[in-house]
Amino acid sequence: MGSTGSATHTADSPVSDARRVARKKQRARMARTYLGVGLILIWGLTPFYWMTVTAFRDVRHTFDTTPWPTHVTLDNFRNALSTRAGNDFLGAIINSLIIGAATTAIALALGIFAAYALARLDFRGKYVVTGIILGASMFPTVALVTPLFQLFTDLNWIGTYQALVIPNISFVLPLTVYILTSFFGDLPWELEDAARVDGATRSQAFRIVILPLAAPALFTTAILAFIFTWNEFLLASLLSTRATEPVTVAIARFGGDNPFVQPYASIMAAGTLVTIPLVIMVLVFQRRIVSGLTSGGVKS
Repeated sequence: MGSTGSATHTADSPVSDARRVARKKQRARMARTYLGVGLILIWGLTPFYWMTVTAFRDVRHTFDTTPWPTHVTLDNFRNALSTRAGNDFLGAIINSLIIGAATTAIALALGIFAAYALARLDFRGKYVVTGIILGASMFPTVALVTPLFQLFTDLNWIGTYQALVIPNISFVLPLTVYILTSFFGDLPWELEDAARVDGATRSQAFRIVILPLAAPALFTTAILAFIFTWNEFLLASLLSTRATEPVTVAIARFGGDNPFVQPYASIMAAGTLVTIPLVIMVLVFQRRIVSGLTSGGVKS
């Protein structure tokens, strides 16, 4: 009995040691992962945190370096929403909503059909078209400022919504096509073929079968397109007027009671009001966003 137990103990020792080593390696990998995530969060959220702290701080203590909220007040938010100093922040928010909604809707409407054609149909020059679409997304925005300004001046469109929506569509559309093409390409062909066998036309199969399955990707694309449009500044600063300027331009032009003093606290409050809805939207819909971005990357 003694020899049997000793033999069993000797046989189990290497296995136990291997398991302990594997657990230590797994814990080390998890620790590195959490450390990396923590550093990324700190790097990304520290500016937003400091903006929020400054927004709630009394204007007399704007440049206080205390890392937590002190001298808390809501006066900065009242000043940001006030029109006394010539600011129209609420009007700018409405303009951003109009521009973002129009850009997202048009980009999705065009991107759905373009992505379906690139993923499901075979035609000459298919990969050339795909390359052109992806190449357009890498074109520098600053290179388009002068020709777009000249074009819209000739058309008398400066200060109109279409002058702000059309360029944004050209920037958002490649992203839309890229995400949806990947998703449509990985959907099983059998579903569409079954609908065609049952008598549905290609358009009916697309509308009844494909579109409902593409809901996660459509939702993700809409959120990303809206956020991109909401944050655009360069072209909007040149192609808009006071009546049509979005929030990014309105914040850059913010004025205070004293024309010689920059209202930093009010600007921080306005930035907080603009950023918080986007943060909440991403946190609420993060599962759908991740699902839409990764659904096209897994082969069935």
